[in-house]
Amino acid sequence: MDENPHYKQRDHLTYPEATMFQMVQSIAEQFPDEPAYEFYDRKTSYRCFVRRIERAARAFEASGIQRGDAVTICMPNTPQALDCFYAINRIGAVANMVHPLSAQTEITHYLNVSGSKMILIVDLFYEKVEAALKDTDHPVTILTCRMQDELPVHLKALYLLKKGKDYLKFPRKPHILWTDFLKRGNDKTITLPEPSFDPKRTAVILYSGGTSGKPKGICLTDLNFNACAMQAREAIGEEFRKGFKMLSCMPLFHGFGLGINLHTVLIHGACCILMPTFNNKSYASMLRRKQPNFIAGVPTIFEALLHMPQLDGLDMSFLMGMFCGGDSLSVELKKKIDAFLREHNASIQVREGYGLTECVTASCLTPKDNYREGSIGIPFPDTVYRIVKPGTDEFLAPGQEGEIILKGPTLMLGYLKLPEETAKTLRVLPDGDTWLYTGDLGMMDEDGYVYFRQRLKRMIITNGYNVYPSQLENIIDSCPEVSYSCVIGVKDPRRMQRVKAFIVPADGVDPTDELKERIMEQLRLHIAKYALPREIEFRSELPRTLVGKVAFRQLEKEEEANTQEAAS
Repeated sequence: MDENPHYKQRDHLTYPEATMFQMVQSIAEQFPDEPAYEFYDRKTSYRCFVRRIERAARAFEASGIQRGDAVTICMPNTPQALDCFYAINRIGAVANMVHPLSAQTEITHYLNVSGSKMILIVDLFYEKVEAALKDTDHPVTILTCRMQDELPVHLKALYLLKKGKDYLKFPRKPHILWTDFLKRGNDKTITLPEPSFDPKRTAVILYSGGTSGKPKGICLTDLNFNACAMQAREAIGEEFRKGFKMLSCMPLFHGFGLGINLHTVLIHGACCILMPTFNNKSYASMLRRKQPNFIAGVPTIFEALLHMPQLDGLDMSFLMGMFCGGDSLSVELKKKIDAFLREHNASIQVREGYGLTECVTASCLTPKDNYREGSIGIPFPDTVYRIVKPGTDEFLAPGQEGEIILKGPTLMLGYLKLPEETAKTLRVLPDGDTWLYTGDLGMMDEDGYVYFRQRLKRMIITNGYNVYPSQLENIIDSCPEVSYSCVIGVKDPRRMQRVKAFIVPADGVDPTDELKERIMEQLRLHIAKYALPREIEFRSELPRTLVGKVAFRQLEKEEEANTQEAAS
């Protein structure tokens, strides 16, 4: 069962020996005047995009950034972030991608573990990043960009009036304005190195959590991203070509956003409509005004579509593809979304993908016209799935549940500076190939359709982002007023899961609202906003397993029962 029937029907793909920048450059030579991206009605052609990349690349060269050096991008989806990403790739440096809502201590960790020499941020995050630099173990230069620099004139004035005026002044060091930094790239006598493809070179570092709760850097290559983009186009079954548009709402610090929403679109000559943030009003406005051909997002975004009165009466026949990833799409929600699409004259259905950052993003997708209820689809071309008995390398037959493992050209090089963690996740089997052990339970049917069941690893997914309970518990338990805690995910109709913390106060400590706030203050210092508990419940004790561990699954069952009771 190495390859399912659907997989055999597809031709194996040929992946060029090219960097990500070279793939974009090649498209720019074919379609120089087509828009590469659009930001609040301001379009940038592929020709101009490459010029912007080369200018930024020269600025990095002039600043001493060399091949193999790391530069952190801590940005939402803006033109500066996109230019910077491909400029870093252009000179063979490493793009270290960080969530801009990361906590101060998390940013310090990301800078230290990657050895980043520079960090690109947007102005409103300057103070947090400046504070994070106080604990770095090496010098880091802050490059600060401003949203208004990329806005059309009429929107620039409005932005300055509302927000921009608050971020016009900065300390001189270690800060440099992105616009001033780019002036270093005006010197065209600076010779850029020839792009050099190396399938074993770390080009991008994305972050995911681990069983220890500490974020792990995932080292990915040019080949990983290019292969993912080419596979995705084949799996989608629709042309990504000039004139087509993707509403790029998923963020570029997320594998789904960077791999599918951006790179897949750009290397096929289509246009990315950049959205720096998501809210119902702006998303509905973009759908109405821009009429994108493709949209991709997490279940939370598509659930929100059902509650946008701005979309009433909108003919959405312009949609050619809707792709959901980052979290499991329930059968019930898929039915609601598909009904919404039919009501709005769209001839498509939402298609669910599955993947991990360890293989860039999606590696499996439901077929266009062959949906099977509960299935996450069939593997991408050149990607092979297997099911093994948990804790072993024993292959299981179709219909049997076990751990999902996979192999293909998108597998990461490994975890940054974590060889033991890498060895647990990437394993060479008797066939001589390296397989990725996902830590997810599932099964495959006789036809090769994959079914996701649950995560073997303890993890919460809220709004498409991974939250690691042990990381929160370590911080909560460090509070002197706390005896111990347990953090779980509770089903939520909007976020899929919300974070809830159960806390046993220390002896003699009263479980007051003031104590809750002190605990939250400690969490805010170390944990990103999206990962913070939405609810704290104090208890005198928590259930235990036979070996004395907190029985978090029992708490999960209690919450599920409470939710069902409330619903009835």
